[in-house]
Amino acid sequence: MKPRRIRLSQLSLRDLVVVALPLLALVVAAFWIALHFVKPAPPESFVLATGRADGAYHAMGKRYVEALARHGIRVVLKPSAGSVENLQQLADPGSDVEVAFVQGGTGDAEDYPGLVSLGGVYYEPVWIFYRGATLQDRLRGLRGKRIAIGAAGSGTRRIATQLLLVNEAWSPTRIDDSGGDEAATALLRGRVDAAMLVGPPDNPAIRRLLLAPDVKVLSFERTPAYTKVFAFLAPVTLPEGAIDLVHDVPDHDVVLLAPTASLVARDTFHPALVDLLMEAMAEIHGGSGALHKAGEFPTARSADFPLSAEAQRFYKSGPPLLQRYMPFWAATLLDRVVVMLVPLIAVLLPVIRFAPDLYRWRIRSRIYRWYGELKILELEIRDRFDAAHMAEYRKRLDSLDERANTRPIPLAFVDQVYTLRTHIDLVRGVLERLAQTRERE
Repeated sequence: MKPRRIRLSQLSLRDLVVVALPLLALVVAAFWIALHFVKPAPPESFVLATGRADGAYHAMGKRYVEALARHGIRVVLKPSAGSVENLQQLADPGSDVEVAFVQGGTGDAEDYPGLVSLGGVYYEPVWIFYRGATLQDRLRGLRGKRIAIGAAGSGTRRIATQLLLVNEAWSPTRIDDSGGDEAATALLRGRVDAAMLVGPPDNPAIRRLLLAPDVKVLSFERTPAYTKVFAFLAPVTLPEGAIDLVHDVPDHDVVLLAPTASLVARDTFHPALVDLLMEAMAEIHGGSGALHKAGEFPTARSADFPLSAEAQRFYKSGPPLLQRYMPFWAATLLDRVVVMLVPLIAVLLPVIRFAPDLYRWRIRSRIYRWYGELKILELEIRDRFDAAHMAEYRKRLDSLDERANTRPIPLAFVDQVYTLRTHIDLVRGVLERLAQTRERE
């Protein structure tokens, strides 16, 4: 008869698997939850809606193309009629536009939910150029004249309409849809009496009209009244000689009303790209200009749309820590890995800590169950001994001894098994003595 082998390694492996499976399931669940909080890798390109191909927004968009190309991100510029159309495209789920230049006062969060601001980037004053008699800050003097106010869908047309209406100069004024260079040419050639343009002083069309000898520019003197009516407007001053010091252009300080150009994005726009855009905004717009000081832009001031969470963080503490010292792709990858690892580590640490205790508890619980059976049998023998059940008593003791002897047990717990078997023999001795005593009686 071959001796039985006690398979120590098999039990260790089996118990390890039984203990490890629920813990592994817990780790997998933590990984799954973390995965849902991690944004996918940022796309390699996105669409930026600008404005007219000859306008300031499109020219500014080209600078963003160059800035983001250094980080491996391709910016696709999409010309449009202007701010109104840009907002419509951002709000349209079927549109591929994710970011756009928007003129202040063009729309707000109530009209276009799901959009967020990345901040203001520069002032774009309202310029009212005209020929003929001096208006002396009275737009009502344009009433009945022919005025170029930009194409439908442009921010220029929207604010021009508001200003004409509030001054009761809309009717019987004749409206011309020209904008940008086309409007400047129309004014210079006498096809219109006035032209309203919106943009920075270095805009080619605006600069062209400022340098024209027979064209005047309106200087607003009642700015407190205008800014009270239109909260998105701010007074700015173009200093005398700011355009041309030699020829003293303009020949006096010109007070202008200016909305702020902003970058607006969908609230689903990838956070990593928002961070990258914020850096580009600081690089492109952080210097001084004819109408603002260095460091004034980009600005968190945004009256139309709520500021995105990433933009808020940028204005408060600057670029993300990783992007300050690493390339964009490496910082993005490491950031996603950290987001994944933090919850995993939070789960793994207690799992690693309690797994050995759980393993020991599983092994000891089996031995304790055998002790429980032995104790019940001993009490039954001592309190309700019946000689007719001797065979059953012996069978139960032998079965318990057999299980303790043949079930695989890790080496670390073998001493407890031998102790159990010793106690089984003690109960067996008690049983035999009781049997002999009953026989003598």
